Amino acid sequence: MIFLDYQDRRPIYEQIVERFQQLIVRGALEPGSQMPSVRQMAAELSINPNTIQKAYGVLEQEGYIFPVKGRGSFVAEAAAVREKRRQLSMDKLDACLREVRELGFGRQECVKEVDKIYGEGQR
Repeated sequence: MIFLDYQDRRPIYEQIVERFQQLIVRGALEPGSQMPSVRQMAAELSINPNTIQKAYGVLEQEGYIFPVKGRGSFVAEAAAVREKRRQLSMDKLDACLREVRELGFGRQECVKEVDKIYGEGQR
């Protein structure tokens, strides 16, 4: 389920967060399903349980999972997660477009690039 890249410069907990985010957004982990326990994940990945706990903390803060006292963590409702992810992506797009505009790119150049990217997705 989760694979770590030890050549990646990012901390292990960030890799875990990113992978679970992808699994949740794509629907591989269904809303309401129970997350693997911290101990289980730590044993499976052969890493410190504190690293898993930190990753779960980030996922909880970002609304991807929620804790149930005495039962563990569960996947949050997909619609809420997708909306949050959508908003974060739109914020990134906004920042990127502002930077491109400051670099002197015109609107038509940006539209052309967007059309190119969307055209690739339809193949």
